[in-house]
Amino acid sequence: MRAPCFIQLHRADSAADAAAARAALLAPAASAAPKFFYDRLGSHLFEAITELPEYYPTRTEAAIFDRCAAELARRTGTGMTLVDLGAGNCAKAARLFPLLEPRRYVAVDISVDFLRDALRQVQREHPHTDMVGVGLDFSTALALPDDVVEGRPVFFYPGSSIGNFTPEEAVGFLARVRARCAGGGLVIGVDLVKPKHVLEAAYDDPLGVTAAFNLNLLRNLDRTIGSDFDPAAWRHVAFYDEAKSRIEMHLEARRDLVVRWPGAERPFRSGERIHTENSYKYEPRAFEALLRAAGFGAPVFWTDERGWFAVVWAPAD
Repeated sequence: MRAPCFIQLHRADSAADAAAARAALLAPAASAAPKFFYDRLGSHLFEAITELPEYYPTRTEAAIFDRCAAELARRTGTGMTLVDLGAGNCAKAARLFPLLEPRRYVAVDISVDFLRDALRQVQREHPHTDMVGVGLDFSTALALPDDVVEGRPVFFYPGSSIGNFTPEEAVGFLARVRARCAGGGLVIGVDLVKPKHVLEAAYDDPLGVTAAFNLNLLRNLDRTIGSDFDPAAWRHVAFYDEAKSRIEMHLEARRDLVVRWPGAERPFRSGERIHTENSYKYEPRAFEALLRAAGFGAPVFWTDERGWFAVVWAPAD
């Protein structure tokens, strides 16, 4: 049986991360990067969020893949190099292996350590497929080694992570993917515009799991910059901005307070917020326009019966 190859390209720069976090907190409108959600506890809390009845994206996308997988395989063809961006536990891509039959599977995440056990398990289940794990932060550059992406590449970006980019950033990201997938294409998950109450419930559940996920970001900031955030002094706020077609998540100060860290401090008034995440929602035509602007050909959309979520095949014509 073959064994996966692992390549770590991303090198964490804790000093740069801390400096960027401090600068974002000191800006007139304070913010924190969504990457601070994902320490060990944050990752477990996000897994719990995906099990909530209010959080529709994960199960809705899975049902679409179950229904469209055979047609998707006809569009993509078989024997490609399947490049899984943000692969995590590799489960979403692995479910498609029987139909897509990739010649090579490239699992990309920020750290190969996240990938090791999952990719080895996928290798055991598919012993004749070449497998490579790549540790890479692909959000700003898609610097995959040329010898890793061989033959006909199909990029795989499921979930609704494209919504964390602004539309302008999304075009830039999609253009970088398009530049690497000539002769192949992109399979991507997209969260669609839907009733406001459905969206807001998905990001502010009654059990408070999403609130815990958001508040845990403060503990991660404490570790990163040595701050003294008290999560009990903050509340989770999530709402849908219809004009911008996006969910916004914030942390709101429950009272006047001061947050301190070595060398600086930031006062917050009661009701003042730290912006922690955006999640853009798209109409199909608007998302097709992004794909076209990035250089892709005519996309194919598969949606659920309510039109809440889409799986899209975008060929690199």
